[in-house]
Amino acid sequence: MKRLFLLDVDDTLLDFRRGEREQIVRTLAAFHIPADDGVTARFHAINDALWKALERGEITRERLVAERFEVLFRELGVSAPPRAAAELFFNGMAGCAYLLTGAKAFLQALSAEGRLYAVTNGSSAVQRRRLRDSDLAPLFDDCFISEEIGYHKPSYEYAAYVAAHIPGFSAEEAVWVGDSLTSDMVCAARMRVAFILFRGERPAGYAGLFADTYEDVLTLIKSL
Repeated sequence: MKRLFLLDVDDTLLDFRRGEREQIVRTLAAFHIPADDGVTARFHAINDALWKALERGEITRERLVAERFEVLFRELGVSAPPRAAAELFFNGMAGCAYLLTGAKAFLQALSAEGRLYAVTNGSSAVQRRRLRDSDLAPLFDDCFISEEIGYHKPSYEYAAYVAAHIPGFSAEEAVWVGDSLTSDMVCAARMRVAFILFRGERPAGYAGLFADTYEDVLTLIKSL
């Protein structure tokens, strides 16, 4: 029986893509730079690639926050200040707490079965405010935010920290739910816990546990 639930936050419980899209439009508008769907999609691709580089230990988080705007502005051929844009974007993201439909009911159902833990990369200030504003924070027994603990998913150090700071941790009693194969799945494997990929579509070649609705996640958990 699973009783320890490790849950990614962005694009698993909160709609990060929506917040990112809205905030990049606001940020660029402050510098009089138009942002159509092509620009927002390109920013997402740059941002995602840099976060994956962070996961591999190829870049620091401090460098990431400015470099994504350096790359974007260079491609757009504009001379706006990357660090000022990065600060504006960062501050705005804290206010983008958009629940995915059914997320709160899903967590409430899980909380009746055991303990919930948030496992997320990112800034402490941003993630804690978003969890608070979305009214999810009270449902978690603890939140493991990379900036606070000093390690990022999917590092061995992050995995070890989480396991060591969950009272009575047992890999056999735990399950990890997240949307990332490069972050969540790897971290779950390092902790030797079951992993459920939660996405809108199964990636090609992925043969593990997969769900595209919260109802399917609950069904899979009950079958483990």
